[in-house]
Amino acid sequence: MSPVETERMVVASTQEGLCVQFATGCELSRERRRLRRTEGDDERAATEGMQARRAGAMEGSLVMPTTTTAPYDESTVEASVTINCPVEKVYAFHRDFRNLPRFLGDVMAVEQIDPATAKWTIQGPLGFKATWTTKVTEEHPNASLRYETTTVPPLKTYWEVHFAPGSRPGETEVREVMKLPLGRLGRVALAAIGKYPMEEVTSNLHRLKELLETGKVTDTSYAVPGKFA
Repeated sequence: MSPVETERMVVASTQEGLCVQFATGCELSRERRRLRRTEGDDERAATEGMQARRAGAMEGSLVMPTTTTAPYDESTVEASVTINCPVEKVYAFHRDFRNLPRFLGDVMAVEQIDPATAKWTIQGPLGFKATWTTKVTEEHPNASLRYETTTVPPLKTYWEVHFAPGSRPGETEVREVMKLPLGRLGRVALAAIGKYPMEEVTSNLHRLKELLETGKVTDTSYAVPGKFA
């Protein structure tokens, strides 16, 4: 696909997420038709591969995998994980956005501008880098956190992260909901460059679990190559 003839792309992402502005010509139209036929098979194959890798990594341990649920719509991704840490610790760690690069696969750095605002540096496909600003819009300590990118509304990415006590003492249930821009077109554009939001969010939550429970990250799925080596 010729960048000159077919593509102007601005990629923005987080907890994985990713905000895309993808303006294309006739080549994208053909690519989108092809992806509509294969998108389901690709995502199933990607998920099965991720689950197989995690099964090997978790063999002989008591680590519980993350779970995913069907999205509300084409723009929404939701996943959850159980972490063997108290709610207060998990919330405090996640609320400090400077910790995000330690488990988000494509977030390389976060600069905290003020208590509600942060600048993220993202590593995208083919070495593409982007920076953007996120702002916390709602916060309930030890319960929930909402934030969004500070771009024009049609291109915003929104996150909700919910924290609740688990079924066992000392456990925390973390549920993340991410709303992507541009609906189905956004998902097709992401698939065209090898990005699968559901798998990325699930992998990021699994890395958060690893980090808080063991102090290190071994899950390198859906992350910038070498980032967690």
